[in-house]
Amino acid sequence: MADILVVEDEEAINELIRRNLSLVGHTCYFAMDGETAVEMIKNKSFDLVVLDIMLPKMDGFEVLEQVKGIPTILLTAKRSVEDRVKGLVMGADDYLTKPFEMLELFARVEAILRRTKKDEDTFVIDNVRVELHSRRLFLKDKVVEYTPKEFELLEVLIKNRNIALSREKLLELVWGFEYMGETRTVDVHIQKLRKKLGLEKRIVTVYKLGYRLEV
Repeated sequence: MADILVVEDEEAINELIRRNLSLVGHTCYFAMDGETAVEMIKNKSFDLVVLDIMLPKMDGFEVLEQVKGIPTILLTAKRSVEDRVKGLVMGADDYLTKPFEMLELFARVEAILRRTKKDEDTFVIDNVRVELHSRRLFLKDKVVEYTPKEFELLEVLIKNRNIALSREKLLELVWGFEYMGETRTVDVHIQKLRKKLGLEKRIVTVYKLGYRLEV
């Protein structure tokens, strides 16, 4: 996984981002102001920087000038097109406008790391090996047959491991539509994955919510 620097002066938001990124396997570091962030960047190599624009001492744009070559996601409470365009022109890879959903941040982090080849391609848990790029699945080194939706569901669980996902959110992420009143589809596919891969104790049911892959 990746070494990620979170630069955000609101302590609660900084901690929330770090805690959630750590849950899915990343190693997170933090800075509460621009000057500290620049010093950390000079002394350590990071795979990604999550950078707020409104910072004390040095704002995010000033920091951005110092992080050339490091993939960066900008965070801003401003909704102006000018700020977004300025950040992208200066070299930011993406941006998020506050408030944002943590799953959206996960998706953007994953996309950037995949482009920069920092994201993992193989995931191993117990006797299961998943090759994400080639979409191959193994149990005790034997190939496992699967349907496209079974693999997509497993992939979503892997990329959001240790995070509880509602049935509605799984429907949206895997089947591409918002909750329409029928979540049985998710339950059936979860049962099939558990049985095929022997992951009954890893893919856990979260009471009154949905499912979580525990690693």
